[in-house]
Amino acid sequence: MQTNTLRADNPIYRRRLWQHRAGIALSVTAMIIGVAFLLWILAVLVINGLSAIHLDMFTKTTPAPGSEGGGLMNPIIGSLMMVTTATLISTPIGIFAGMYLAEYGQESKFAQITRFVTDIMLSAPSIVIGLFVYAIYVANVRHFSGWAGSFSIALIAIPVVVRTTDNMLALVPNSLREAAFALGAPRWKVAILVRLRAVKAGVMTGVLLAVARISGETAPLLFTALNNQFFTADMNSPMANMPVVIFQFAMSPYDNWRELAWGGALLVTFSVLGLNIVSRLLVRTTKNNA
Repeated sequence: MQTNTLRADNPIYRRRLWQHRAGIALSVTAMIIGVAFLLWILAVLVINGLSAIHLDMFTKTTPAPGSEGGGLMNPIIGSLMMVTTATLISTPIGIFAGMYLAEYGQESKFAQITRFVTDIMLSAPSIVIGLFVYAIYVANVRHFSGWAGSFSIALIAIPVVVRTTDNMLALVPNSLREAAFALGAPRWKVAILVRLRAVKAGVMTGVLLAVARISGETAPLLFTALNNQFFTADMNSPMANMPVVIFQFAMSPYDNWRELAWGGALLVTFSVLGLNIVSRLLVRTTKNNA
């Protein structure tokens, strides 16, 4: 009791206590404001988007200007094709690059430069990447295509996978590596069969986060895949995709186009939300197994 009384009478203690309380109050207030705006956005999105979620949205192509009905079948399939292609491109490159950085990053100057470039790519504006692919690929082949769109969003996904893999592998205890080396395992086997296997859930989390990141990118696709009002599975031609269709339909004067834009935005939002939930479950699995 005497110690508590002395603390209460101490002006330095009282000042620090009030600073602590003020900091907690400001933090809680900021959190409440942020969550309130997020819930507001989600509520508006759900209210306006649910009316567009029906069977026609998944079975019909985008309507012509001024026509009624229609759906989003072609941009949904186009986005799935391009995101899948980009994931197949970025996943092996990102994982093996991350393994190289984790295994040789402390010994190689090239690895340090690679890590620095990867950090720059993580913060690079997506429109710059779209312009880069346009100048390198689209301008040379002289037409927009799904391949160009896949390449552009793959360049966005690769740094995410690289850094996640690098960070996950850094969590593997050195004792595990030393035990593998003591058994005579070569370094490449230790990296793949020991270190990577130990953090496979965390690496998969990085892949899912990369997929969630590229699923809603609009700017790169405007310069690469562009859009297509009709359904096509030809990756070598302009291809419809959800972000660009949402962007165009949201600014149109047609009510059914705006309704489809809300429905598409709701679909993309919940798809990204589902990927983030799965990634968090994988992280929790990794922590429980550690």
